[in-house]
Amino acid sequence: MKTKFISCLLPALCLHFSSFVGHAQTGIANPFMTACDASVQSFLNTYNIPGATFALSKEGKIIYLRAFGHANTEGTEATQPYHRFRIASLSKPVTGIAVMKLVEQGAIQLGDKVFGTGGLLENDPDFAALTITDSRIYDITVQQLLEHTAGWNRDQNCFPNPTAPYTVQHGGCDPIVAPLHVSAVMGTSNPVSEASLVGFLLEKGLDTAPGTTYNYSNMGYLILGKIIESRTGVRYEDYVRDSIMALVGACDMSIATNYKMQKQEREGEYIGNGGGTLNSNGDGTIVPWEYGGLHVAAMGAHGGWIATASDLVRLITAVDNFNTKPDILSSSTINTMVTPSAANANYAKGWTVNNFNNWWHTGAIDGTASILARTSNGYTWAVILNKRVVDGSSNAFWTALDALPWNCISSATGTPDYDLMLQPATNASALEATVTSSSAVTLHWTNGNGNRRLVVAAKNKAVDAFPLDGTDYTADATFGSGDDLGNGNFVLYDGDANTADITGLDSAASYQFRLFEYNRNTQTGGYALYKLCNCAMREVSMGSSGITSVTPESEQYVIHPNPASAVLTIEQPEGGQAAYAITYNLEGKELMQQSLSAGQQEWHIDVRHLPQGLYILTLKNKDGLVLHRHKWMKQ
Repeated sequence: MKTKFISCLLPALCLHFSSFVGHAQTGIANPFMTACDASVQSFLNTYNIPGATFALSKEGKIIYLRAFGHANTEGTEATQPYHRFRIASLSKPVTGIAVMKLVEQGAIQLGDKVFGTGGLLENDPDFAALTITDSRIYDITVQQLLEHTAGWNRDQNCFPNPTAPYTVQHGGCDPIVAPLHVSAVMGTSNPVSEASLVGFLLEKGLDTAPGTTYNYSNMGYLILGKIIESRTGVRYEDYVRDSIMALVGACDMSIATNYKMQKQEREGEYIGNGGGTLNSNGDGTIVPWEYGGLHVAAMGAHGGWIATASDLVRLITAVDNFNTKPDILSSSTINTMVTPSAANANYAKGWTVNNFNNWWHTGAIDGTASILARTSNGYTWAVILNKRVVDGSSNAFWTALDALPWNCISSATGTPDYDLMLQPATNASALEATVTSSSAVTLHWTNGNGNRRLVVAAKNKAVDAFPLDGTDYTADATFGSGDDLGNGNFVLYDGDANTADITGLDSAASYQFRLFEYNRNTQTGGYALYKLCNCAMREVSMGSSGITSVTPESEQYVIHPNPASAVLTIEQPEGGQAAYAITYNLEGKELMQQSLSAGQQEWHIDVRHLPQGLYILTLKNKDGLVLHRHKWMKQ
């Protein structure tokens, strides 16, 4: 496969960052691949990359799952295989799979026109008021968007000169690098919306006739995201999560946010390449490209996902056209997906391909470099880095990154007889608590499909440390006596039952309990493999005997935009109940409360009177049960 094709979201920017050394590895060690550990460490040291995650499967089984270096900008947090990072353009194969699923179901066809009379987005309100002067736009098809042949050339300059208010550090015509310019031209508020980014190019017109020329296009994949929403009636992220990821047990993928303060659970941090630019939220401040300069939250279907390396491999092994694990697409649909376009023999529908039947993709934005591959001899891998190289060694960097998994495979001395993909498909649920005394509670729950489960608790805070694959823990039902996962997160129970009696609690304190399902059997090599996402949580306030549930943010309610300036929108699941929203500052002071009627898909909260800053929104039902908590920023 080895290739220098790089599907970056951005052209190279500038400057080096500081040097990072000493990339200790974490995760379950593969005794046959110690040379791979050394190769990865050498690569990271050579190119000053602070952190990496790496998952490799053979014949449908993950045999190597390791992490290296540091996951945070301060260099104090070791990267773990459970860390999630932005994956940039690896989002395109994800979107390609989702589109092909709809094609297979007959919801759309590859030859369907997208815009204009009879087009898939004919009635989309986001585009109804646009002034489209290039009639060739009405010839664009779904297939051309997938194959980057719709007619836009992002290398053609269309941005203002360097002295303009909305300056960018490079030329070209990719709207993602000039969010402020796009919002100014389109007359919309900041941060710019995905619809405005697409609309900017629609009003500009095409550079070539559709179907004639290959030109890599981020906006084409944003349009595919809009098509998915139009045909399914749900948000792009929700459709991919519920109709694609859920089929393969992948729940560690979600759309990214813009700022470090907004990072999601177990998300790592990103190290840019120096320099700054105007904040994409329009407040006039100078920020790093990786944290606010780019509006990553609006990259969605073309470059917006965060993921673990293992969930990426889990997804790709479900569309690899091998019989080692069940595929979620038919063989004929997969063959269509990886058939190259007439305009470029090396790009198919969301995949770079070659005549050896290898498929892959790369991704890059400031603070991220990534590569994903499926090979004809049964290997799949994903490597995600939290820094990229943009100086004179950039070509050597990408060549070395491409070669790294191949070298790891060739240097392996054998293959372990286990599959590190075998975390439970479903976590335990319905965690309930009964206060039995001023210092004790009884927990009970519905088991998931794992062999065993672990209960972890933290006092007066959320559980913020996680069990590590391959590690066994000593549990003790007396709080504080079992193993500490770190930062006061204690293991209280480890077993195969569905109840636990917890003692030693402070009568004046509150506790969060969190339940992790795991597998440990011969197929996992005797290693404990923990399911960390979508786990059940319960909070207990001993002083008032108040008991609340906490739903993982990815599951039920969607809060947007974030940051918000005037109105905060809450989307609730179908058939949602009446609730009320309480807004707190970070010190826990209640600032406002609003009733929310039952039966509504959306609620809107006026936040114009709040000063700029961070807030916590808590949703409770009529009985005071916590339905959801969400951190958001007022801009």
